[in-house]
Amino acid sequence: MKKILLISVLLITTYSFSQDIKKESENAKTKMETFASKTGVITKFTDTNLSNLKSSYTVAETRVRKISSGDNERYFYQIEKPGKYSNSTASIEYSDLIEVIKAFHSLKSEVDTDNNKNPDYLENKFITEDGFQLGYFVRKGKTTWYMKLEKYGSDTTLFINDLDKIESNFIEAKNKIEELKL
Repeated sequence: MKKILLISVLLITTYSFSQDIKKESENAKTKMETFASKTGVITKFTDTNLSNLKSSYTVAETRVRKISSGDNERYFYQIEKPGKYSNSTASIEYSDLIEVIKAFHSLKSEVDTDNNKNPDYLENKFITEDGFQLGYFVRKGKTTWYMKLEKYGSDTTLFINDLDKIESNFIEAKNKIEELKL
């Protein structure tokens, strides 16, 4: 009898927690989704293509997306990685892009020190509110840089060899947004 009671309590608890997690993930909207999904106003999307971003295994397209919703405008830097069945896209709002650039410089200044520690594994990364990640990991003396474009899903990671290309692409996006804001 005690076993049946214990199993019942475990099942009810597990079911209750799984419902909370599902509700939480359904309510989590990115800044772009929140801004672009306003009802009762006309929303216009305007894209300006930027230089492609070459990764270790693929080439990602980048662009600045201007979203006009009613009288308000917002700008997003987008990185789109082609996939076998669907594409992964990061949409980084302008103020977050500024923070990503700062974080990139900080990460670049720490990478040699982290690599010289010769750890079995070390990871150093920056994550935006919307789940975009930029960072690197060190394993057995080898450093690998990456960008994880989306918070959820598989095949959303770009592995980057050319750090100068990342930086120039971020700066190109920042400059284009500032030019479009005028």
